[in-house]
Amino acid sequence: MKKITFLFLFIAVFMSAQQTTLEQKINAITKDKKATVGISVLGFENHFKYSKNGEAKLPTLSVFKFHIACAVLNLVDQGKLSLDQKIFIKKTDLPENTWSPIREKYPDGNVELSLNEVIDYTVALSDNNGCDLLLRLIGGTQTVQQFMDSKGVKGFRIKHNEDDMHKNWKNQYGNYSTTNSAVQLLKKFYDGKILSRPSTDYLMQIMLGTKTGTNKIVEQLPKGTPVAHKTGASGKYDNDLTVAENDMGIITLPDGKHYAIAVFVNNSYESDVINCKIISDISKAVWDYFNK
Repeated sequence: MKKITFLFLFIAVFMSAQQTTLEQKINAITKDKKATVGISVLGFENHFKYSKNGEAKLPTLSVFKFHIACAVLNLVDQGKLSLDQKIFIKKTDLPENTWSPIREKYPDGNVELSLNEVIDYTVALSDNNGCDLLLRLIGGTQTVQQFMDSKGVKGFRIKHNEDDMHKNWKNQYGNYSTTNSAVQLLKKFYDGKILSRPSTDYLMQIMLGTKTGTNKIVEQLPKGTPVAHKTGASGKYDNDLTVAENDMGIITLPDGKHYAIAVFVNNSYESDVINCKIISDISKAVWDYFNK
């Protein structure tokens, strides 16, 4: 019995020392940065938890497109929508002052895309016009908020669509999440507690194909590492302010285990390159921790 107790004590001390090392690495990355950095990590199988500013309510930017996609797919699960149904897109549905690969491909609109295609554009390519098309389809941001509330998602709020945020950049602060909320939601999602298993697998595949933010959490991970993630970015505003440079995702380790990570760099006066490198460096530090 004494040997077993000593073994558990040794493991606890070792894990604590390892976590201290991770904390030191992250502190070194964020030291002297003119930004608020929220970080949360959640090991799925080993229940590891780490957070720094994990309960700060930080602007989500396009990270909220994951939440929107979940709300849409919930209606698919209920049979109220179908991934095959067509959505007619008019030219007026494609404002020009925003990021939109849909508009780039169909500049004159007057095209029908399947719901499946619009979700893929919105999540994997972070299309802002696709985002607002989805919100109109399901009844607005309140539908997303109600769905997240019904699933017990805390520390999350969505009030404004992309058009609102482009009309007044300060509206970006009306949509927020804590990084703790983000990783907890990703764990619930992975466990099938948010959507049906087919919808969970479908959205996982789209997130694995995310093409934005290659200089964030995926940048320094080994090539081919499965990363199902959603990025967000605000651009620059008054006095070189970046409202947000964000990334969150589920990472699969070489041994088949998983962890969720969310890094939100908010209210930053650093350059875009430095903001993204903060995320990339933290992601690498966490990866190294799990692969010791």
